[in-house]
Amino acid sequence: MIKIKKYAALALIAALGGISYSCEKDFDEINTSQTVVDDPDIKFLLAYAEDRVASYQGTEWIWESLEQLFRYTQHMSASPFELSDNVNTRYSAYYNEILPNLFEIRRQIEAKPDKDRYQKAAAVTYVLQVLHGLKVTDMNGSIPYTEAVQGRYDAMYSPKYDAQKELLDTWLVELDRAIGALGNNSLTDQESYGTSDIYYQGDYTKWAKLANTLKLRIAVRYQNQDAAKAQAIFQEVMQDETGPIVADEEQLSYRNTNFSPFNPSDIDYRSRRFGSLSLVGFMKEAEDPRLPVYFDANDLTGSFRDSLDKYNVQLPAFIDPSDPLIMYQGGPADWTTRPEIAAYMSAPLEVGPLRYNLISTINRRFFSPRLDNASGNFVHVLVTHAETCFYIAEFIQKGYGGGIDTKGTAAEWYEQGIASSIRTMNEIAREAGSATAFSEDNAEAAIQAYIEGPEVKLNGENDLERIYIQQYINFYRLANEAFVFVRRTGYPAYGSDYYSREPFNEPIPRRFWLIDPGELNRENWSDALTEQGFTLGSRDLNVLSQERVWYDKPAPDFGEGGQ
Repeated sequence: MIKIKKYAALALIAALGGISYSCEKDFDEINTSQTVVDDPDIKFLLAYAEDRVASYQGTEWIWESLEQLFRYTQHMSASPFELSDNVNTRYSAYYNEILPNLFEIRRQIEAKPDKDRYQKAAAVTYVLQVLHGLKVTDMNGSIPYTEAVQGRYDAMYSPKYDAQKELLDTWLVELDRAIGALGNNSLTDQESYGTSDIYYQGDYTKWAKLANTLKLRIAVRYQNQDAAKAQAIFQEVMQDETGPIVADEEQLSYRNTNFSPFNPSDIDYRSRRFGSLSLVGFMKEAEDPRLPVYFDANDLTGSFRDSLDKYNVQLPAFIDPSDPLIMYQGGPADWTTRPEIAAYMSAPLEVGPLRYNLISTINRRFFSPRLDNASGNFVHVLVTHAETCFYIAEFIQKGYGGGIDTKGTAAEWYEQGIASSIRTMNEIAREAGSATAFSEDNAEAAIQAYIEGPEVKLNGENDLERIYIQQYINFYRLANEAFVFVRRTGYPAYGSDYYSREPFNEPIPRRFWLIDPGELNRENWSDALTEQGFTLGSRDLNVLSQERVWYDKPAPDFGEGGQ
């Protein structure tokens, strides 16, 4: 794929303002470099932007997702490390590698004599930039958008930072326009990206469905600030002729046989990651078929009991010897809260000359198909069918569907989401060459048995919480969405009889920091942070844990859902 250096460099200037006016003398040299493509084909521009939306995350998986966000959400447990400068690469990737190519696609289309044949091709670019822009604002609040990437076109090197509410409203308008074009069957003879569209291979209907699901992502973010707005967005999506993602083949999937976010051993960088007590415990109790997909078995397999008897060794008190799933044991999300268990996350149980690791690690090959030089394929589903289903079930359960055809009950959407989640996670594991939940022969039987189980089936008592928890379990591969979910809902909730959040003594940042962009755009940066009530330049966890982006301000504290 072609990297368009010229547009990437100018995007950073426009967004970050980190280059002074004295550098303008270099622009001619950049524009005439023999290594730069002056008129790249829009198909290459789209393919590169699509690839970078997924592949920029190589460092994000380590420094942000596995090391921080998944600990905060309590999907995983690991040694606590500082929140380093390596987080928030989502921000620079947006302005450096994603937006520039999308803007250039639209510029080229606008200049074409037959530009009407490219209306759907242009619409795709807005869906893609909203997809990643939402992720950027989630942890940063106000960001440059309406004036971003204008350095090359309009000599705009100090763009304003759009407030988060303005961003969400702008993106809703852009998504509506995109859906209007992408779902318009009267627009015939439209130019296609074909196989250069690495996500949907030029299927514009699927892009329209993705746009509607992104509207649902925006709706759930609106809930704590404006529930009526969230309801209105939901009803628009459900009444749209094309609708959201409602089938596995409509998911936004990134498949690349030549890419892995981890080198053979990077997934263990600085720490092994373990399953949390709460998640492993719940999945065992509910007999969740995703358990062996999410977590590796410990060493309590085979003839381990004979060895315990032979050397007269007792299992620690936190392990039930009669547990039929004894090979899966979680560790405390915060090691300081259960030191008697955490001790076995650092050292094995010694049984004579044998050493038994007791706490289940995450299924490393599920995330890292090239672990130990294996040859599995990396598949990453950035927007899932299940996510859509759980949002719809949540909204119906909250009464947001009154007066419209919701195309099913909350229970029906909930069950559809569970089934899709299990199938999707199983497929990711199969491609990775990892443990799977089931064979294809008994897939539907295993899924149905789980859905009908007493810990899963809606019972009219705590249905919203059950919908929330399945949404939470489904986000095991999407750290940002998992964090947004836990932050916006306060679930899992402390003290819940159904699924309780574990004690956690660390301060949890509710936002990231944005670096000072330098003299060129410092004033806009400072004004934006001050307007949001943010402490300029602070990277202190205690400060970041108290300062919230706009849509998060009325949200409950972590673990305080349902209060």
